[in-house]
Amino acid sequence: MTIRLDGESLTIADVVRVARGGEKLEIGLKGQERILACRALVEKLVAGDQPIYGVTTGIGELARIRITPEQSGEMQRRIVLSHSAGTGRVLDAEDVRAAMAIRANVMCKGCVGMRLESVRTYVEMVNRSVVPMVYEKGSVGTSGDLSPMSQLAEVVLGTGQAFYRGELMPGAEAMRRAGLEVVSPSYKEGLGLINGPQMMAGQACLLLTDAVRILKNGLVSSAMAIDALRGRPVAFDAALHALRPFNGQNAAAAAIRKLIEGSEIIADSSGKVQDGYSVRATPQVFGPSIDTIRWAMEILSTEINSGSDNPLFFPEEGVQRAGANFHGQHIGLAMDYAAIAMSEIADLSERHTNRMLNPVLSNGLPDFLVEGKGLNSGLMVAQYTAAAMVSENKILSHPASVDSISVSADQEDHVSMGPNAVRKFREILDNVSGVLAIEMMCAAQAFDFRAPRKPSGPHRAAWRTIRSRVPHLDDDRPLHGDIKAIKEMIGDGSILSAVEEVSGPISLEWAR
Repeated sequence: MTIRLDGESLTIADVVRVARGGEKLEIGLKGQERILACRALVEKLVAGDQPIYGVTTGIGELARIRITPEQSGEMQRRIVLSHSAGTGRVLDAEDVRAAMAIRANVMCKGCVGMRLESVRTYVEMVNRSVVPMVYEKGSVGTSGDLSPMSQLAEVVLGTGQAFYRGELMPGAEAMRRAGLEVVSPSYKEGLGLINGPQMMAGQACLLLTDAVRILKNGLVSSAMAIDALRGRPVAFDAALHALRPFNGQNAAAAAIRKLIEGSEIIADSSGKVQDGYSVRATPQVFGPSIDTIRWAMEILSTEINSGSDNPLFFPEEGVQRAGANFHGQHIGLAMDYAAIAMSEIADLSERHTNRMLNPVLSNGLPDFLVEGKGLNSGLMVAQYTAAAMVSENKILSHPASVDSISVSADQEDHVSMGPNAVRKFREILDNVSGVLAIEMMCAAQAFDFRAPRKPSGPHRAAWRTIRSRVPHLDDDRPLHGDIKAIKEMIGDGSILSAVEEVSGPISLEWAR
């Protein structure tokens, strides 16, 4: 299904389909009309010799200098070239495609001032597998993502480098092979290609989608641990949680109830009155993280349909306005908060792992989940690995958005640092997946020791999936391969799919 752009109805799921699934884009009729109306206003204002930032003037601190009509096209080209100043690793193709899809949607909002044929070229680059080569670092998140977006724009203009069907080559050659004409920029088009936070927005859309998958796996791993530890089900009672009507808390409690139902292990009552916090408070800890990720996705859903550029044009009024809608503070704060939320998932998971390994806390499981203690260390050091990643997440959770360094001779003296928040979030998600893999590995081993009592049906499905690649630990062996295998199954969704075939879909929404 082709995704039709109109500047107001793009979804995060659409962005993911374009970035990861190769979905095609097209400019909708409403988008075309808006682009044409906006461009007509640009031409009218330029003809009226009105000073327009970045169109008939320089940019940044150089906005005080007027640019002649004859210089305008060349200035737009030079804006792109001079701002292409990034460094670091090369971004994945999916990150670049996501940014391009969002920027094309911004152009279709009818406030940027691009020519229709230029927007069509941009959209066709996505459709024909032209992926500009973009470095990861260089954006301060205001005015948008200038450095990475300029590397995108270079290829539009026939310079830079791009991947065409996976092969890196000069940008002009990639455009030629794709059958596309390069753009000679006119008034405003250099800025129109680069002046917004679409690179971090695109990456954030992809990462938040990953976070939802990880949250669902986290509910599975938590419920497995609760099952293995003979947790008391009363802590997850629906009426208890309804007294505190937060969506995330109640959704987490509902998922755990469904996942532990029918467990013979939990039915073997230990006589405990209540469990430790990390067990009985799982919904109360997990829930706020669910709600935070939902909130962050709402922020991104608004951002990807927003007019982000400077100046912006208003065809119905016949005016342009200079401002700062390119500022990435919304994304920066959202991703910083999301980072804290996902770090807490790993923090909770590691505590579950510790309980399963510690004979004082495990309710009858052998020391470090292995027989022959003393000779065997079992899964002891897997918890060290989890602890290391949890500790690293605490460092990475320091907010990037509280920092700002003035640029452009103090004309641009407050920046969002949102790209740093996005990069930290990516690393945090990778750590969370690793910590959950260790929790699942320990729970599967614990289920073996609980035999002949069986875990719940969903947990038997998870156990079978894990055991298809990770055998029971009889004697010590290197654990890194086991952790990697389970982490890969979290990433490809195989454990979650096996569980949901038995339990039904795991929802992050509370069915009131």
